[in-house]
Amino acid sequence: MTLPDETLIGQPGRDCPLCPRLVAFRQDSRARHPDWHNAPVPGFGPLSARLLVVGLAPGLRGANATGRPFTGDWAGDLLYDTLIAQGLATGHYAEHAGDGLTLPDCRITNAVRCVPPANRPTTSEAKACLPFLGAEIAAMPRLRVILAIGGFGHDQVIAALGGKKSNHAFAHGAIHALPSGVTMIDSYHCSRLNTNTGRLTAAMFAGVVKQCRTYLDEDPRSADDTECRT
Repeated sequence: MTLPDETLIGQPGRDCPLCPRLVAFRQDSRARHPDWHNAPVPGFGPLSARLLVVGLAPGLRGANATGRPFTGDWAGDLLYDTLIAQGLATGHYAEHAGDGLTLPDCRITNAVRCVPPANRPTTSEAKACLPFLGAEIAAMPRLRVILAIGGFGHDQVIAALGGKKSNHAFAHGAIHALPSGVTMIDSYHCSRLNTNTGRLTAAMFAGVVKQCRTYLDEDPRSADDTECRT
């Protein structure tokens, strides 16, 4: 089966105009840091992956600067090191998009594609970006597990797949059977704030990623299976 071309899955362009506040913030960042990415950040990893990691939004000096989700800040340090340890990423993470790191059976994205002021998207911004997440999920024919990084990512996945929040309460380590047949597993966000306060430890985060790995290992469709479902 020929997998969808990422350029055809309805993702935002470099100058997406949908959210005026984010456009203004993006333009200001371009003026201050012309060498940064400063644009909607695309997903990283193959659309053929069975695991999708969904975060909140690009960090100002992380993905907004590097152009790759969870790259360039503390959250990426913990995320990528853990994915490597669980065999879900290969290579060495070096906080830039040219480090050679690969994701053989995993894809990483954000619920909101542009960096928001103070890392807080508004309700209208979340709604404006929701179709992009929905299109990305729909373009992953072998998707088995979604790892929701934080409550915001959790809520956006529920909305994108037509579920009811009242049926799927966010909690670290919670496992949700979603209407599409995909399993979602929750984690507290792997931010420096959460790790510094002890809300999330490296061991706690490793535990949820290991659970994702267990679901993949139990999936009858192997990582190398080319007979993808539609």
